[in-house]
Amino acid sequence: MQTNKEQAKQVLPAATIGIIGGGQLGRMMAIAAKYMGYNIVVLDPTPNCPTAHVADEQIVAAYDDMDAIKELTSKSDVVTYEFENVDLEAATYIEEAGKLPQGAYALEVTQNREKEKTMMKEAGIPVPDFAIVKNKDECAEALEGFNLPAVIKTCTGGYDGKGQLKIETEADIEEAMNFADQGGTFIIEEWITFDMEISTVFTRTQTGEIYFFPVAENDHKDHILYETIAPARISDDVKAKALKAAKKLAEAINVVGTFAIEMFVKGEEIYINEMAPRPHNSGHYTIESCNASQFSQHIRAICGVPLQEVKQLQKALMINVLGEDMDRALHALANNSEANVHLYGKTEAKEKRKMGHVTFVADTIDEVIKMKEQYEEELV
Repeated sequence: MQTNKEQAKQVLPAATIGIIGGGQLGRMMAIAAKYMGYNIVVLDPTPNCPTAHVADEQIVAAYDDMDAIKELTSKSDVVTYEFENVDLEAATYIEEAGKLPQGAYALEVTQNREKEKTMMKEAGIPVPDFAIVKNKDECAEALEGFNLPAVIKTCTGGYDGKGQLKIETEADIEEAMNFADQGGTFIIEEWITFDMEISTVFTRTQTGEIYFFPVAENDHKDHILYETIAPARISDDVKAKALKAAKKLAEAINVVGTFAIEMFVKGEEIYINEMAPRPHNSGHYTIESCNASQFSQHIRAICGVPLQEVKQLQKALMINVLGEDMDRALHALANNSEANVHLYGKTEAKEKRKMGHVTFVADTIDEVIKMKEQYEEELV
């Protein structure tokens, strides 16, 4: 395997950046790149996807369509992606063409919870206890050694709470066994009763330098991120542990670009939950709150341009806008000067679908919480 220094190359405007995936993350990557003067071509199966609104060209094709991948590669000077479920054959092809600085390995690890958790355990990174099972008998045997509650998840796929089942009592074991008997590989994890969930978002260069954004604290509703506050209200000791674990993990995977790690905080201890080899929902606050956003840093990293030293200019609170929240977000845009409203250009506002986000910034956490509360009270 080549080292990062051997892979490092600089791509300057008006070069073309290819993006696999045309959702909101691709859109915000493209906006950041456009400010710098890059051209954008996006590959997405949905015509006129959100990223296409700000791109120079869209290739309308499935993500695993190798002809489309080859076209994207030929038209791009560098390629990135907005989600981790990129076809590995496609990623390997682009990497071998010398146009995927992030490489295929980070995708291979983050696409598979077994590989992800095993790698972290071997690297000495704190994770909840886990077991890998492939059928109902292995599930039953593994649960004999687990303290309940626990959770069983598919090892591949699944997001926002999909593809998982909580095992609260022995009465749930039979359902868990049936869940594990549908074919495939599953992971059973200890259910951590945590005080807080935090996320560490950072960007790593092709030569190994890491630039961290402020650690943020997250609140979920129905398994979907609802609110992010930055900086997180954690001790210096917890912050140090989170950054140390993130650095160790980034070096183990050879991360390039913006990367996010979700962690549980219990007392003064941390446990790694999940990670994403791309910009993350919990890092959207950086657009208004910091001198550099997670998206601008990502573009700089994949293009070999020096990263900016990250400074948080104001405290921040970000709220997701789901389909059912659109009226409130539009009302805020029309009437609330403190609300930084971002809408993603999706054509249909479906329930639980991420349609945008709203960020509030101020000098104190108390101030942004008051702004959020006022936002939530509107249109009630």
